Amino acid sequence: MSDADELKLNAKYRKVGNILNKAGEFPFPVSDTVVKILKRNIKPEHLDFLMVFKQGISQTMKQLKSASKLSEGAILKIIDDLAKNGVIFNQPNRQGLMVYRLLPIGRQFDYGFMKRLEKTEENKDFARLFYQLHKDVAQIFQNNYDAFITTIDSLPPIDRTVPILEKNDSGTEIKITLNQNLDVPIEKIIPTQKIEELIDKYEDIAVGYCFCRQHKEFLGEPCKQIDPTESCFTLGKSARHTSHHGFSRIVSKEEALKILKKIEHAGLVHKAYHLYSDIDKEEVAICNCCKCCCPNSRAEAFMPVKNATNFIAQMNQDICIGCGACVEKCHMDAIILNNQNKAELTEEFCIGCGICAAFCSEDAISMKENKRIINIIPPKLN
Repeated sequence: MSDADELKLNAKYRKVGNILNKAGEFPFPVSDTVVKILKRNIKPEHLDFLMVFKQGISQTMKQLKSASKLSEGAILKIIDDLAKNGVIFNQPNRQGLMVYRLLPIGRQFDYGFMKRLEKTEENKDFARLFYQLHKDVAQIFQNNYDAFITTIDSLPPIDRTVPILEKNDSGTEIKITLNQNLDVPIEKIIPTQKIEELIDKYEDIAVGYCFCRQHKEFLGEPCKQIDPTESCFTLGKSARHTSHHGFSRIVSKEEALKILKKIEHAGLVHKAYHLYSDIDKEEVAICNCCKCCCPNSRAEAFMPVKNATNFIAQMNQDICIGCGACVEKCHMDAIILNNQNKAELTEEFCIGCGICAAFCSEDAISMKENKRIINIIPPKLN
């Protein structure tokens, strides 16, 4: 391919990248790094087909046939190829009509590392590309730090913490203080707060590998909390999609709960993701996050994110023996041992996950009902 042809092809990939950006909450910069990622997942002969989605990120077969001038059979072959690479979501809507919806660029990371990958040079290069993309995004944030900070309050939370409400060693319930003054309208839907109830809501549940941990593993930084294992759940329509395309496997509710209990013993945090990132809509996935790999932990965050929670930890310093277990386990680095060797919480960092209470041997930590939004903001570096 001549240099001129290569430039034309790259320009086409950039146009497709801008169309994919319309499908996500965060528009990734369509840089040389993004072009390389797209080239891995999208064949050149499929670029013209993807241009059809410029008219709308969701299309029916009728719309695709009209715009692309391709037969239904040809379209289905392209769709299947793109869906297997995290580019298109193909599932019927509530009325049973099949809808083909573009996925944002970030889903190519999620789905790309959700299935267990061999440690080939090609896959390691793929991991390095996303590492570079995260660095690029982090630099954009740092270059526009003040502007981002002034707008963060207007953004919705991207996930919701589902608390661990049982002790790690005994399985007994963690003490919860209810806020008696909480005024909740009757018509308000309160999201499920127990992982068991959340699992019970769905007939279709699938599990795959944590994309964040597998990505870090390919970069030579394996997780410090848990060995590579299936721990990323998709629910309902998302479970059917991810299992059909080989990103995950369908599991029973019993197996799902067994996996989740193993995850809790490793000190991972349950995070629910909702349809269209709207915590008032149904859940579509459950991530189980560690503090060393998750980009939504304080230690790993490279750009601002928001988390919804219904609880906050409470420390009883009269009982605390200063063992430091809560400090070690805290996903958000929200706990320190103070000058009196007692656990002390920075409330604005606490996401109410219950990990500290689950691992406290002295029952010195309980959970209090406290519905709020937590901003996770990386520090300004320059």
